[in-house]
Amino acid sequence: MRLALLLIFLNCAALAGDVRNTLVPNTDTPASFTAPADLKTWEVRRAALKSQILNAAGLIPMPAKTPLNPLVFGRLQRNGYTVEKVALETRPGYWLSGNLFRPTAAGKHPAVLQPHGHWNYGRLESQPLNAPATLAANLARHGFVVFNYDMAGYTDTVQTPHDFSTPVFQLWSFTPLGLQLWNSIRSLDFIASLSDVDPARVAITGASGGGTQTFLLAAVDSRVALSAPVNMVSGLMQGGCICENAPGLRIGANNIEIAAIFAPKPMLLVAATGDWTKNVPKVEFPAVRAAYELYGKPEMVEAVQFDSPHNYHKDSREAVYEFLRKHFAPETAPFKERGDGIERLQDTLVWSGKPLPAGALTFEQVFAAWKAVSQQQTLTAAVADLKERLRLALAVQWPQAPASLGDPIPYRFIEGKSPVLYLHPDGIDAALNSPAVKALQAAGRGVLLIDTFQTGSAKAPRDRSHRHFLTFNPSDDQARVQDVLSALSWLQARGNALEIQAEGDARWWALFASAAAPVPVRFSAPPAAFDVTDDELAATFFVPGLQRAGGAAAALRIISSQNH
Repeated sequence: MRLALLLIFLNCAALAGDVRNTLVPNTDTPASFTAPADLKTWEVRRAALKSQILNAAGLIPMPAKTPLNPLVFGRLQRNGYTVEKVALETRPGYWLSGNLFRPTAAGKHPAVLQPHGHWNYGRLESQPLNAPATLAANLARHGFVVFNYDMAGYTDTVQTPHDFSTPVFQLWSFTPLGLQLWNSIRSLDFIASLSDVDPARVAITGASGGGTQTFLLAAVDSRVALSAPVNMVSGLMQGGCICENAPGLRIGANNIEIAAIFAPKPMLLVAATGDWTKNVPKVEFPAVRAAYELYGKPEMVEAVQFDSPHNYHKDSREAVYEFLRKHFAPETAPFKERGDGIERLQDTLVWSGKPLPAGALTFEQVFAAWKAVSQQQTLTAAVADLKERLRLALAVQWPQAPASLGDPIPYRFIEGKSPVLYLHPDGIDAALNSPAVKALQAAGRGVLLIDTFQTGSAKAPRDRSHRHFLTFNPSDDQARVQDVLSALSWLQARGNALEIQAEGDARWWALFASAAAPVPVRFSAPPAAFDVTDDELAATFFVPGLQRAGGAAAALRIISSQNH
C-alpha cells in the first residue's frame, strides 16, 4: 500500500525536477509535431485541439451570432473588379471594417478572407514586402471575391486597442486573439452570405499575424475550404504579439500541430529563408504532410519557400494565386500579378469623414458586454456543459493511472477510517498544526495531506517572466487544482469515497477540483466564501478563463447537483 502511494507522492521535500518548474516553454522555445500512427488517435487529438483553441479565445460556448447589419458603400469601379467599403457589427455595438473586392463578371465566385499582419498600415499597407490590396485586386480581377479586413485596433477598427491585457480581462478570456478570431468567424458569415459567392469555395490567407489568424480560423471553422498561411507556421517561433498568444492556447501544443488540424483540405504553406519559417521545406512541411497521409491525401498540402525576409511579396502572392486557381477554378488559365489595388486613403478608409454608427461601444463597454454575454450563458447552461467548460479553463485532467503521473507531490498520509483530503494554503506542516486536522485524527479519520504546487516543500524556482508565459504554461493555481485531482484519484483507487476539507484560500482549489472531478466529491463551504470581486479573485485564485467558464457559481452548481 505504501509502495503504491510512493509511485505518485513523495514523503519528502519536493523534487527539483517537477516539469512544471523545469520545462517552461515560451514563444521562442523550439517546437515539433509528430503525427500519430493512426487516424483515430489523430481525430481525438484534433477535436481536443479545437476545443483548446476555442476555450483560449473565449468562444466556448459560442456567442449568439447577432445580425451583422452590414454597411457596404463607396463603390469604386475598376478594370474587371470593384472595391467597396464594409463595416460589420460582429457583436452588438462593435464594428469590424474592411474592403470588399468583387469581380464584375456575373455568377457565383470563390471567395477569400484576407486578415493582415503587423505591418504599420494594416490592410492598407503598400510596399515591396507586403501589399494586401494588390493581392485582393488581382484575385478579384480573376474571379474571386475578397474581403480584406482589419485586426482589432488597426485602421478603421478602433473601438479597442490592439494590445490589451490585464488579469481581470484574462479571467473573462477577453483578449485580442479571441476578438479577432470572432471577427474572422463573422467575416466568413458575411462573405458566405453574398449573392455572388459560392459558400463551398471559401479560402483564407494572411501573412505573419495574419497567418496566425489564418490557421486559427481554418482549425475551428469547417466552412473554410482552403488555407494559405504565409510566413507563420514554424517550430522556431510561435507568434510574438499578444493577439497571437491568448492564455492556454499552446499548453502542450504548437502552431505546426494547429495548422495540421486542417487536413485533409487544401493548404499551402508559404515560407521565407529570412525568418522563422526558414526550415519549413525540411521540417514543418513534412510534419504537417504526415497528418494528411493519415487521410490518404498527402497531395493536398504543398509548401513553397522564397529567398526573402519576412513578407507577403509578389512571389508569395503569385504562389497563392496559383494554389487558389488550381483548387477553386482549375478551368481557368494561370495568371501573373498586375499592379492593381492602390487607392486613395479616403476612398478605402471606412470612417473617413464620418463617425462610427450610433450605439458604437467604448472599449470599457465592449468588455462589459463580453462579460454580460458570458454571465447569461452560464445561467442557462446545463450542468454537464458547465463541467466541461471548467475542465477546459482549468486545463486539468483526471489521471487514468495515478502511478504514471510525472509531477511529484509531497505528501503525508495518516491512516484511519474514511480518509479525507485536507488542504492548507501553506502545505503539510501548517496543516499538521491545524485544529481541524487534529480533530479529524481524534475522530479516527484518515487524513491525506499534500504540498500542492508551489506550496510548502513544493516551492521551487519557476520562471514566469516571459510576457506570453500563460499561453504555454498553466498558472500556479491551475497546477494546484491538478495536484488535488491527482490526490483524489489516488484515494479513489484505494476504494474510498472522496471528501475534501480545506482551510483559507485552499478552499478555491477544493471547490474547483471537486467540480472538475468526474466522480462525486464531498466538499462543503458557504457560497459567501466565494463571493469576491474580479480583482480579488485574480489576486487569490488566478485561472485565465475561469469567469468566462462560469466561475465559482458554476462550480457550486455542479457540486450541488452531484450531492443530490
